[in-house]
Amino acid sequence: MQHHHSGQVYKYITKPWDPNELKTVVGRAAETYEVLIEKIEDLRRAEAQTNLLATVVQVAQEAASPEDCLEPLAVAFGKNFAADFCIFQLVKDGALGAAASYSHSGAVENWLGSDPLVQEAIASRVVQLAADIPKDADLSGLSHYQSSGIQSHLVFPITYRQELLGVLSLQWLEPFHLREDELATIHLCGKQVAIALACTLYHP
Repeated sequence: MQHHHSGQVYKYITKPWDPNELKTVVGRAAETYEVLIEKIEDLRRAEAQTNLLATVVQVAQEAASPEDCLEPLAVAFGKNFAADFCIFQLVKDGALGAAASYSHSGAVENWLGSDPLVQEAIASRVVQLAADIPKDADLSGLSHYQSSGIQSHLVFPITYRQELLGVLSLQWLEPFHLREDELATIHLCGKQVAIALACTLYHP
């Protein structure tokens, strides 16, 4: 009689061992393990994204002015998306205003004013993403990308009822491809950030 010491027994292996059967069993166990790891990763991501949204809501409730929102949100977004640098900058009448930044390493240079992706995000109010700048002929030659070593850049315009309130810049020192769920999170949190800024602007 078999005793179940460690939870579920995966599969009994008949003796004498058939090497092929052993391979199959080990293979299946490895697949099961991989699926489990993937599920744990998905849960971790979902939790991180929920925490980000909760932070945005909390900042909105506590901030007395739009400027108060900038730093905590730059930090929250930067950490959640494992960005090397994150800058959150207000926009008024199409011009960049007050800014705050988060850095995973070293000082943050703010060159958003001369960045084509930022200009395009402000003009079109559409998210701009350059996932592999060294391979992008238009961007790779720009001095601020060469000196900073930034290889991917996402610029998210924060708009509320057709009015552009700010831009959120996420920068990575390596090519970075956002998954669908991450883009969805940025969109959702972006809307929430816009509401937060609008609340502090219109109901101080």
